[in-house]
Amino acid sequence: MKHFSKITSNILPPMEDVDAAAYLEDFAVSEDSEKPITSGLFRLEKGSSLTYLYTYHEMKFVVDGEFNISDETGAKAVATAGDLLYFPKGSTITFSTPDYGLGFFCGQRGEGEA
Repeated sequence: MKHFSKITSNILPPMEDVDAAAYLEDFAVSEDSEKPITSGLFRLEKGSSLTYLYTYHEMKFVVDGEFNISDETGAKAVATAGDLLYFPKGSTITFSTPDYGLGFFCGQRGEGEA
C-alpha cells in the first residue's frame, strides 16, 4: 500500500507544449509494466481551451470547479464536482472552463506518458 496525503494541496506543474493554462501531475503509478495504470491531478484555468488526443483509456473524476468538454463527434458535456467521465482510447477531447476545473484521473498508461 502507498498513501498519498492531501494531493489536492500540491501545486501542479504546467503541461508542456500546450497553449492553455493547463497543469498535470502523475502521483501514483502501478508496477505492472504490461498494463500500467497512472493516476494524478489535472487542472485547467480560464483562458484558451486544450484539445487532447487520448492514446490510452482514462477516467476523470471532477474534484472541483467546472469543465466544458466536447469530443470529435460533437458530443458536449458540462462536468462539475462529483461527475465522472470516461475517455476511450482514440478520443479527441477539448477542455475549457469558465473559471477553473480540477480533475482526478486514472489512465491506462505509464508515468509521464500524457
